Amino acid sequence: MSKATVDNRHHNKDGEISGKHGNTLIRTLRKVYGPSFAAGYPETEKLREVLFKLNETSLSQLRRDHETGHLEKKIASASKYANGEDDVSEA
Repeated sequence: MSKATVDNRHHNKDGEISGKHGNTLIRTLRKVYGPSFAAGYPETEKLREVLFKLNETSLSQLRRDHETGHLEKKIASASKYANGEDDVSEA
């Protein structure tokens, strides 16, 4: 498979992730993946604002959980423990 095909497939998956979970705050995702997720970005940024700038480690974690169907459940679980705010809203 060519690199262009792989890159295009990942871009499509990233678009799906952004469409479904784009309003999720980085703060919520750090509760799932740890404090180094989306390093360098404020916790108040939304996933859609940083998704295409994330490092490969953070992207790989998101893609894996999205592809296995676990991402939505992990986000929902992490957002329950937010400080009285709803960190997730449907896009």
